Amino acid sequence: MPRRRRAIKREVIPDAIYNSKLVTKFVNRLMLAGKKGVAETIFYGALDIIKKKMPGENPNEIFRKAIEAAKPILEVKSRRIGGANYQVPIEVRPERAQTLALRWIVNYTRQRKEKCMAEKLAGELMDLNNGNGATYKKKEDTHRMAEANKAFAHYKF
Repeated sequence: MPRRRRAIKREVIPDAIYNSKLVTKFVNRLMLAGKKGVAETIFYGALDIIKKKMPGENPNEIFRKAIEAAKPILEVKSRRIGGANYQVPIEVRPERAQTLALRWIVNYTRQRKEKCMAEKLAGELMDLNNGNGATYKKKEDTHRMAEANKAFAHYKF
Protein backbone atom coordinates (compact mmCIF):
# COMPACT_ATOMS: atom_id res chain seq x y z
CA MET A 1 0.00 0.00 0.00
CA PRO A 2 1.37 3.42 -0.88
CA ARG A 3 2.07 5.80 1.96
CA ARG A 4 1.56 9.07 0.12
CA ARG A 5 -1.34 8.78 -2.30
CA ARG A 6 -3.30 6.23 -4.23
CA ALA A 7 -1.64 4.88 -7.34
CA ILE A 8 -3.38 6.02 -10.48
CA LYS A 9 -4.81 3.41 -12.84
CA ARG A 10 -3.34 3.58 -16.32
CA GLU A 11 -5.67 3.19 -19.24
CA VAL A 12 -4.68 0.66 -21.90
CA ILE A 13 -5.00 1.40 -25.59
CA PRO A 14 -7.55 -0.79 -27.43
CA ASP A 15 -6.07 -3.31 -29.85
CA ALA A 16 -6.00 -2.63 -33.58
CA ILE A 17 -8.09 -5.55 -34.86
CA TYR A 18 -10.99 -5.89 -32.40
CA ASN A 19 -10.77 -2.38 -30.86
CA SER A 20 -11.05 -3.95 -27.39
CA LYS A 21 -9.27 -2.99 -24.18
CA LEU A 22 -9.90 -6.50 -22.84
CA VAL A 23 -7.88 -8.00 -25.70
CA THR A 24 -5.01 -5.59 -24.96
CA LYS A 25 -5.05 -6.52 -21.26
CA PHE A 26 -5.01 -10.21 -22.15
CA VAL A 27 -2.13 -9.79 -24.61
CA ASN A 28 -0.18 -7.86 -21.96
CA ARG A 29 -0.82 -10.68 -19.47
CA LEU A 30 0.24 -13.28 -22.04
CA MET A 31 3.45 -11.41 -22.91
CA LEU A 32 6.79 -12.72 -21.63
CA ALA A 33 10.03 -10.68 -21.48
CA GLY A 34 8.53 -7.69 -23.30
CA LYS A 35 7.78 -9.65 -26.49
CA LYS A 36 4.43 -8.07 -27.27
CA GLY A 37 4.52 -8.98 -30.96
CA VAL A 38 4.95 -12.65 -30.09
CA ALA A 39 2.06 -12.45 -27.59
CA GLU A 40 -0.20 -10.81 -30.20
CA THR A 41 0.72 -13.49 -32.75
CA ILE A 42 -0.19 -16.21 -30.24
CA PHE A 43 -3.49 -14.56 -29.32
CA TYR A 44 -4.65 -13.86 -32.88
CA GLY A 45 -3.46 -17.31 -33.93
CA ALA A 46 -5.61 -18.83 -31.19
CA LEU A 47 -8.64 -16.86 -32.39
CA ASP A 48 -7.97 -18.11 -35.95
CA ILE A 49 -7.89 -21.70 -34.65
CA ILE A 50 -11.21 -21.09 -32.84
CA LYS A 51 -12.68 -19.65 -36.07
CA LYS A 52 -11.66 -22.82 -37.96
CA LYS A 53 -12.91 -25.24 -35.30
CA MET A 54 -16.18 -23.38 -34.64
CA PRO A 55 -17.30 -21.96 -38.00
CA GLY A 56 -20.11 -19.42 -37.96
CA GLU A 57 -19.19 -18.11 -34.52
CA ASN A 58 -17.37 -14.89 -33.73
CA PRO A 59 -14.04 -15.77 -32.03
CA ASN A 60 -14.01 -12.44 -30.17
CA GLU A 61 -17.40 -13.28 -28.62
CA ILE A 62 -16.10 -16.71 -27.62
CA PHE A 63 -13.13 -14.96 -25.98
CA ARG A 64 -15.45 -12.60 -24.08
CA LYS A 65 -17.69 -15.47 -22.94
CA ALA A 66 -14.62 -17.39 -21.77
CA ILE A 67 -13.48 -14.42 -19.68
CA GLU A 68 -16.97 -14.08 -18.17
CA ALA A 69 -17.03 -17.81 -17.38
CA ALA A 70 -13.68 -17.55 -15.58
CA LYS A 71 -14.54 -14.52 -13.41
CA PRO A 72 -15.01 -15.44 -9.74
CA ILE A 73 -17.80 -13.89 -7.67
CA LEU A 74 -16.49 -14.84 -4.22
CA GLU A 75 -13.04 -15.51 -2.81
CA VAL A 76 -11.56 -16.10 0.63
CA LYS A 77 -9.08 -13.86 2.44
CA SER A 78 -7.16 -14.85 5.51
CA ARG A 79 -8.00 -12.79 8.62
CA ARG A 80 -6.22 -13.16 11.97
CA ILE A 81 -8.54 -12.86 14.94
CA GLY A 82 -7.52 -13.72 18.51
CA GLY A 83 -4.57 -15.89 17.54
CA ALA A 84 -6.49 -17.90 14.95
CA ASN A 85 -6.56 -17.45 11.19
CA TYR A 86 -9.95 -17.58 9.52
CA GLN A 87 -10.68 -17.83 5.82
CA VAL A 88 -13.25 -15.07 5.41
CA PRO A 89 -15.36 -15.12 2.21
CA ILE A 90 -15.61 -11.75 0.47
CA GLU A 91 -17.13 -10.55 -2.78
CA VAL A 92 -14.69 -9.84 -5.60
CA ARG A 93 -14.61 -6.37 -7.15
CA PRO A 94 -15.16 -6.35 -10.94
CA GLU A 95 -11.59 -5.20 -11.77
CA ARG A 96 -10.09 -7.88 -9.52
CA ALA A 97 -12.42 -10.54 -10.96
CA GLN A 98 -11.23 -9.66 -14.46
CA THR A 99 -7.58 -9.68 -13.37
CA LEU A 100 -7.95 -13.07 -11.68
CA ALA A 101 -9.71 -14.50 -14.74
CA LEU A 102 -6.94 -13.32 -17.09
CA ARG A 103 -4.22 -14.63 -14.75
CA TRP A 104 -5.86 -18.03 -14.33
CA ILE A 105 -6.46 -18.44 -18.06
CA VAL A 106 -2.83 -17.67 -18.93
CA ASN A 107 -1.44 -19.89 -16.15
CA TYR A 108 -3.58 -22.90 -17.01
CA THR A 109 -3.03 -22.37 -20.73
CA ARG A 110 0.72 -22.68 -20.20
CA GLN A 111 0.20 -25.99 -18.36
CA ARG A 112 -1.73 -27.66 -21.20
CA LYS A 113 -0.21 -30.40 -23.33
CA GLU A 114 -0.91 -29.23 -26.91
CA LYS A 115 1.88 -28.56 -29.35
CA CYS A 116 2.06 -24.75 -29.60
CA MET A 117 0.87 -21.92 -27.39
CA ALA A 118 -1.83 -20.77 -29.83
CA GLU A 119 -3.38 -24.26 -29.78
CA LYS A 120 -3.18 -24.35 -25.98
CA LEU A 121 -4.92 -20.98 -25.69
CA ALA A 122 -7.60 -21.91 -28.22
CA GLY A 123 -8.27 -25.15 -26.35
CA GLU A 124 -8.55 -23.41 -22.98
CA LEU A 125 -10.87 -20.71 -24.35
CA MET A 126 -13.14 -23.32 -25.99
CA ASP A 127 -13.14 -25.40 -22.79
CA LEU A 128 -14.16 -22.33 -20.79
CA ASN A 129 -16.90 -21.60 -23.29
CA ASN A 130 -18.22 -25.14 -22.77
CA GLY A 131 -18.04 -24.90 -18.97
CA ASN A 132 -15.04 -27.14 -18.27
CA GLY A 133 -11.26 -26.92 -18.24
CA ALA A 134 -8.66 -26.16 -15.59
CA THR A 135 -9.54 -22.46 -15.32
CA TYR A 136 -13.22 -23.24 -14.79
CA LYS A 137 -12.26 -25.81 -12.13
CA LYS A 138 -10.15 -23.16 -10.34
CA LYS A 139 -13.13 -20.78 -10.27
CA GLU A 140 -15.40 -23.54 -8.92
CA ASP A 141 -12.82 -24.46 -6.25
CA THR A 142 -12.62 -20.81 -5.18
CA HIS A 143 -16.41 -20.62 -4.89
CA ARG A 144 -16.54 -23.93 -3.03
CA MET A 145 -13.94 -22.66 -0.52
CA ALA A 146 -15.95 -19.47 0.04
CA GLU A 147 -19.14 -21.48 0.48
CA ALA A 148 -17.47 -23.82 3.00
CA ASN A 149 -16.28 -20.86 5.09
CA LYS A 150 -19.59 -19.00 4.99
CA ALA A 151 -19.79 -19.28 8.80
CA PHE A 152 -16.91 -16.79 9.11
CA ALA A 153 -18.55 -14.16 6.90
CA HIS A 154 -19.28 -11.96 9.92
CA TYR A 155 -15.51 -11.34 10.25
CA LYS A 156 -15.55 -9.22 7.10
CA PHE A 157 -13.12 -6.31 7.05
